[in-house]
Amino acid sequence: MALVTDILEWLQALPQPALVGATGALVFAECTIGLGFIAPGESGLLVAATTANTAPRFLILWAVVAVCATLGDSLGYAIGRKFGPRLRETKLIQKYGTDAWDKATDVLHRRGAWAVFFARFLPVIRTLTPAAAGTSGLEFRKFLPAAAAGAISWSLLHISLGAAMGEAAKRIEGVLNTGGLIVVGVLVAVGLFFLLRWKKKKKAMGKLDERTTEPSKAE
Repeated sequence: MALVTDILEWLQALPQPALVGATGALVFAECTIGLGFIAPGESGLLVAATTANTAPRFLILWAVVAVCATLGDSLGYAIGRKFGPRLRETKLIQKYGTDAWDKATDVLHRRGAWAVFFARFLPVIRTLTPAAAGTSGLEFRKFLPAAAAGAISWSLLHISLGAAMGEAAKRIEGVLNTGGLIVVGVLVAVGLFFLLRWKKKKKAMGKLDERTTEPSKAE
């Protein structure tokens, strides 16, 4: 049963606006402080990217995800700007990300906008950095280009990975469905043969050791 192929074909058959919109919403939520600990934006993006089997699908998904990620980061920045350093003392940050918040703030003070770009590729810190940037006083005119560049690069990487995984899954399953299972069966049989032979040899060696030790005990 070609289960993986069936799932991929089902995803590809979904209306593209709905699939792309849902993916963009997940990414937007993940990039917004507070929702990033709940919304599986990265996982959802990889799953959706398995459907990017044509150039138009790839480009549309890339554009929508990059924009949604940038908007999510901008909202996180605005939240940090509004609440300031006291945001660190909220229950959410205390429960999920105090260490990550401190790391993000420290790197922002040392690297500025570059920290915003590279944080996009780091789980948890990715969610907290925009708000931390807002509280740190980093100017929005410096924050926005870095956030956009990070979103474009991150989305391109993950969509490419997802598309490659979808194609690889189809090929692997195709090989298994056209004779690969016979090869796997042969390999399993050979493995079992050598395992049983090794156990039989080990058992024979154990009996030989017992025989050699019996005379010494009698003496």
